[in-house]
Amino acid sequence: MINRRIVLAGVAALAFTASASAEDWRAKYPELTFAIIPAENASGVTERWTPFVNYLSKELGTKVTLRIANDYAAVIEGQRAGNIHIASYGSASFARARLTGVKIDAFANDINGDGSTGYYSVFFVKANSPYQKVEDLKGKNLGLVDPNSTSGNNVPRFELNKMGITNADGYFGKVVFTGSHENAILALAQGTVDVAANQWTSDNDSTLAQMLTKGMLKNADGSPMKKDDFRIIYKSAPIINGPYAYSSDLPEDAKQAIAKAFFEAPAKDKAAYDRLFDGQRKGFNPATTKDWDGTIDLIKFVDSLRKKAS
Repeated sequence: MINRRIVLAGVAALAFTASASAEDWRAKYPELTFAIIPAENASGVTERWTPFVNYLSKELGTKVTLRIANDYAAVIEGQRAGNIHIASYGSASFARARLTGVKIDAFANDINGDGSTGYYSVFFVKANSPYQKVEDLKGKNLGLVDPNSTSGNNVPRFELNKMGITNADGYFGKVVFTGSHENAILALAQGTVDVAANQWTSDNDSTLAQMLTKGMLKNADGSPMKKDDFRIIYKSAPIINGPYAYSSDLPEDAKQAIAKAFFEAPAKDKAAYDRLFDGQRKGFNPATTKDWDGTIDLIKFVDSLRKKAS
């Protein structure tokens, strides 16, 4: 016969088990490292992400440390080694990590202000230049971002191939990897390159828009540059927003806690969340690793272009 005492004892045992499980993963992981791939200078990333990382620490009940990686490869290798537990990826760098055997699972990506979950790769030129289309830039200098950048290298090469430009390094006078999205725009503004590849969601939501808001771009006379000083001459097909991914080796209850904290962030700490994207995003979209299978195909294709060119 089941009496009330037995039922209560069972409930207490279940509660103890759940509590012990929660404590288990925190005991094993007293600190989690969250890595960001730089789209702007390090101080800007720190100011933007520190409040959100503090929110994560509070919600997860364990210390979360922000790591600003030097480049995309550093995040990939950090997760491979188990030194990075959570990371913000671009689509191409996430695909590269998977292709090279890194054990990671995507759990979310960003929702844009219009509700979409994608963006574009664009070619920017200065508005006072004579260049109206990519074909006008043969022999000129192209600024890319990073070999593992989606909008700053892989998609541009894919789009150039569609135009019949199968060897970008032979078509342009010089192809320069600038290291970050901001550096690519700076190189264009300063005349180091004639055209720059970059990410763009809308006129008010792009690396260029962020830099203009922060007053980072100046004319030769020191006056601030404006949106009208730049022109887009080519825009790619939509690209899925890059994922947030955690290590596959994390305990399931830790993964669930991380995802829950992300999804609840816009409501629980709106100020910290809005700071991430200057109020241009609407939250985190639940995602799975398979959502980037198409990007893996893109990376394989671009790799094949490199092999042909070499």
